[in-house]
Amino acid sequence: MLRPKRLAFFQACLIGLVSGLAAVLLGQAVEWAGTWRVNESYHWPAYLVLPAIGLIGGILAGWLVERFAPEASGSGMSEVKAVLARVPMPLNLRIALVKLISATLVLGSGMPLGREGPTVQIGAALAAKLSNWVPTSPEHRRQLIAAGAGAGLAAAFNAPIAGVLFVLEELLQDVSGITLGTAILASLIASGLSRLYGSHSLDVDLNLIAHHTTFFAQEIPFYLILGLLAGLLGILFNQCVLASLAFNRHVLRLSLPWRIGIAGLTTGIVIALLPLEFRNNAGLRELLLTGQADWLFAAIALLVQFTLIAVCYGSGAPGGLLVPTLVLGAALGYLVGFCEYSWLGVGVATTYAHVGMAAFFSAVSKVPITAVVIVFEMTTDFNLVLPLMIVSVVAYLVAEKLDHRSLYDLLLEWKGIHIEKEPTTEGLLAQLSAMDVMQRRVETLSSQMSIDEAVQAFSHSQHRNFPVLNRGTIVGVVTQKDLVNLASQQLDQDATISEIMTPEPVTVNPTATLAYVLHLLNRYNLSCLPVTEGRKLVGIITRSDIIRIEAERLSGNTEQVEWKSKPSYIIYQNRAPATGKGRLLVPLSHPQTTHTLLKMAAAIAKGNNYEIECLQVIIVPRSRTPAETPVQTTKSHRLLQQARQLGEDLRIPVHTQIRVAHDVAGAILETVKERHIDLVLMGWKGSTFTPGRVFSRVVDTMLRQAACDVVLVKLDEKRAFDRWLLPLAGGPNSSQAVELLPALTSLSSSPEIKLCQVFQPTESTLDTTLLDNCVRFLQTRISGNVVASPVCASSVTEAVIECAAQDQSDVIVLGASRESFLKQTIQGNIPENISQMSNCTVILVRSATT
Repeated sequence: MLRPKRLAFFQACLIGLVSGLAAVLLGQAVEWAGTWRVNESYHWPAYLVLPAIGLIGGILAGWLVERFAPEASGSGMSEVKAVLARVPMPLNLRIALVKLISATLVLGSGMPLGREGPTVQIGAALAAKLSNWVPTSPEHRRQLIAAGAGAGLAAAFNAPIAGVLFVLEELLQDVSGITLGTAILASLIASGLSRLYGSHSLDVDLNLIAHHTTFFAQEIPFYLILGLLAGLLGILFNQCVLASLAFNRHVLRLSLPWRIGIAGLTTGIVIALLPLEFRNNAGLRELLLTGQADWLFAAIALLVQFTLIAVCYGSGAPGGLLVPTLVLGAALGYLVGFCEYSWLGVGVATTYAHVGMAAFFSAVSKVPITAVVIVFEMTTDFNLVLPLMIVSVVAYLVAEKLDHRSLYDLLLEWKGIHIEKEPTTEGLLAQLSAMDVMQRRVETLSSQMSIDEAVQAFSHSQHRNFPVLNRGTIVGVVTQKDLVNLASQQLDQDATISEIMTPEPVTVNPTATLAYVLHLLNRYNLSCLPVTEGRKLVGIITRSDIIRIEAERLSGNTEQVEWKSKPSYIIYQNRAPATGKGRLLVPLSHPQTTHTLLKMAAAIAKGNNYEIECLQVIIVPRSRTPAETPVQTTKSHRLLQQARQLGEDLRIPVHTQIRVAHDVAGAILETVKERHIDLVLMGWKGSTFTPGRVFSRVVDTMLRQAACDVVLVKLDEKRAFDRWLLPLAGGPNSSQAVELLPALTSLSSSPEIKLCQVFQPTESTLDTTLLDNCVRFLQTRISGNVVASPVCASSVTEAVIECAAQDQSDVIVLGASRESFLKQTIQGNIPENISQMSNCTVILVRSATT
């Protein structure tokens, strides 16, 4: 059994072999058909023979394509690009066979298209078939298809390096080892076969060009002019091709065989009226490159070829566009070179013809590096390297300025296919920092903790690593592996974890990029990294955090991290005396709920000696900068005035502020961090219909990211606070709810509190220890009646709803669910379900320690 990488390279060799043979077969067939056509035009009247051959060849090719493989029309290169972009399009042996035969008919009948498009599609189709023989991943299959396409291009131009670069520059934009290796092997073998057995129709006689290429510094302005003209004409050429396609679809409205037949007929008529040299498309380019043409011949060639290429391709004829662009570039370059020689008398027109090919190729296809390499590989003339680079870059920049899309992107868009560039993982990791992703609530152990206590901590936690602190600073990390290795160590019974921990652990700064974080995780084979500012622990980041954030970015779920890149802006703030021992944040948005939320905030603040921070967020479009966007603040000031008045009445410090932001959750999180908030109290509508959300976008973000306690309130219409129901489930969220209950029940003069705990019917004995402890705690702090009731039921939600209905509860207080968000989304979230099914106020509590 071959290893995956060896298997990939073996498949690449096989793909190069079959792609090269297919390219040789196509080249030989086209050469034979073209030679026969030209010979017949000498024996019979050209004005009859050439149009007739063009008509018949076009009709036959169109019938084959329309009848057996409509996907084989056109160049085929844009279709391959779509497949590699994961657009569902067929790519199989049937398409390859139809493309081979139909392209032979079209090119052999004299239409001025190229064989590189068909060889690319044929190579990709053969690679797709070969990749299906051995089960493989979709990504590996894409790499093999790209290698087949590169092999087809390399065989068409006898340019293996250009084939590799075309894969990297245009098709995949991927330089991974397997992509590069498979492309090199396939292109090398295909090009080698083409050179050994092909027609060499794309080669240039080196003896002819060796003495006709020069480069002098005085010519640089003319090369710049050539690049400029090539860029402009390249864009015009692309638009003419699209216009021809639109004309055939919307005006001509004929079947494909007749459209291609008429294009062949038109081509035959035009060629019959021109000099004999125009009957051989490959020979036409060589005449320009070897200096056997004059300026008038070059001008006619540029005009006629430009028009006929657009006419033939617009008909849907199977043929490529890259080789024709070389002819157009050679003619344009020859004309510029002729002008330069007439003026300065320094250079020669043939040099300009060579570099003109690369310039026009670069402008049309937007692949300047591939353009330079193709021409260099065709000529192997080092004198051309500098002028090739100059004109290719200038032509590319001019064309890019006018339209950033390549011809193949335009062809795909014309078909309704829009391909967006995939953001690379490296790009995402470079954009985000550790502080964007890290978990701010970190479970830690003391360096003085005994090993037995550490074992207990691990058994009660899902984490496999704990940072070890000494007086608030991080001194080490202890892992499950350290505990497993205890048996091999001889330690005293009173040993502490400082003796088994890893001292001076690898840490990372909050501003470090995720790319650097991932580098450290891989280099030291770690599962997590403490995030520190100096020696102070501020968070922790794991591999799972990085995977989660990558998935959210790639799926378009970006609200978790985008707020940091575009911070909110404070346009108003008012500060009261800072006399409390903590701060409670109340985001205000709806006037209908503001008064009740402020009353609840005041009750909690009085019970805990907190100050109240009131926040009003004004949202502006993401296209505008929060700091520069004018907004109306009248309604915001009205809401905040209610808060200030309540603070004065109850003698509670109330701070207020107005922020302009793109995102509500982001503005709240910024306030939590800047104002050192201990608890957030906010309204909650109770349900959401957004796929992938458990509560709502803002609430989900707060529950996951807020580094403080969070209390969510869904208010009912009657807003009574006399009868309270508190279901208990254990854990920090339930404990926090119990601790907040005395302050919340102060909203009623005679509160009645019922605690319930749901047990499964299969449990034989009911452990009511939690209920009893909570009752004793509340009875010492609440003057009202406190009762407890164990409930047996298979559904927690239904049991709580039934208890609330029987007791006519006004308020249900719940701890936030501890299941993962994925599990909550699939199976349902208990607090969210209760809020939907109940008709009373629901308060959800999430502790900062969860």
